[in-house]
Amino acid sequence: MSFRRALPLLSLVTLLAACGGSDRAKEAAPKSVDDRFAIKVGDRTVQMQVAALPPELQKGLMFRKSMGADEGMLFVFTSPSPQGFWMRNTTLPLDIGYFDAAGELKEIYPLHPHDERTVNSRSRQIQFCLEMNQGWFRQNDVKPGAKLDLKAVAGALRARGLKPEQAGLR
Repeated sequence: MSFRRALPLLSLVTLLAACGGSDRAKEAAPKSVDDRFAIKVGDRTVQMQVAALPPELQKGLMFRKSMGADEGMLFVFTSPSPQGFWMRNTTLPLDIGYFDAAGELKEIYPLHPHDERTVNSRSRQIQFCLEMNQGWFRQNDVKPGAKLDLKAVAGALRARGLKPEQAGLR
């Protein structure tokens, strides 16, 4: 085959190889707080955004205009402590579920748009907090005692390039 005839074939092979490489690079790139992860709470699977870094924990769901029926944001803290959330710059009516270090749901409270009063946990041993659309916990029969899938949480943190061990997870 002459070089002139081989050039289009060589160009096509090069192009396909380059495209395949960029897809692999995209897959290998760490996920961010904007990505969603399928994580179970009790018997329900939720598409969760995982907030773990200080700026993400601070911003939460501020400025969001909508959220899907089975979507939420999980806040992951490095150790158990009392937690409190408020709704500055948050337009969505939400519920917050407070979970202990073992992933057990301990408390659920409503959060109201733009309400800057802090909704504190009663427990001093909260490590994970899940914000969902208001009424989601009740509508899905997810009650205190339900378990958060901590293996899936650890996997989501790894996918984000974070170390689950820093939150006591493996």
